[in-house]
Amino acid sequence: MLNPSSIKALFFDVFGTVVDWRTSIARESAAILQPMGYGLDWLAFADAWRDEYQPAMEEVRSGKIPFSKLDVLHRRNLQRILPRFGVSGLDEAAMRHLNNAWHRLDGWPDATQGLQRLHTRFLIAPVSNGNISLMCGIARRNDFPWDAILGAEIAGDYKPKPRVYLRAAEAFDCAPAECVMVAAHSGDLAAAAATGLKTAHVARPNEHGPGKGEPKPTVPVDIAVGSFTELADRLGA
Repeated sequence: MLNPSSIKALFFDVFGTVVDWRTSIARESAAILQPMGYGLDWLAFADAWRDEYQPAMEEVRSGKIPFSKLDVLHRRNLQRILPRFGVSGLDEAAMRHLNNAWHRLDGWPDATQGLQRLHTRFLIAPVSNGNISLMCGIARRNDFPWDAILGAEIAGDYKPKPRVYLRAAEAFDCAPAECVMVAAHSGDLAAAAATGLKTAHVARPNEHGPGKGEPKPTVPVDIAVGSFTELADRLGA
């Protein structure tokens, strides 16, 4: 159990935890490509793009390539998957607009209200692998009241490397034990806990499609909830 009086800051994973990336990317891709005459399985396209996410970041984590913003990795991944879906010949403006679909993701229904409530009591920030401009785009679209944008770009590395979590705590002048990592992914929470952060699991059972998400954590956590509004209730916000 978490003692709210001992907590100063809440850190949030974003993709899948705060926002519904899958249906958002499917919607945005259809809006751009359908008028060009393409009729894809838009959810399959979103899944394929997302499937390139971890392998691309692993090249940075392993030292194979220098740190690159996620926008850069997303663009490279997009170029990799387009031929699989028979899409070719997009001009630079269309490619840029499509790549920036990740800046236009919609929050889960409970996200904005829950974050606004939690913000009344705690410092809150994304600790995401998304770059700063990407996080700002999502925040402005959804009225997320972040106190700062933390995560990969300020750490120069990608989760689950310990540096990402520890730099976030340092940015708020907090000890790790005064911070809570909030995520829908047990692996993220296990990595955060190993650095001394407290952990909160939020169930997103449909992140990857109906029934294809984490309904509950698979690792020990300090608190497990079904929504951000429930988290706010539990933490007295």
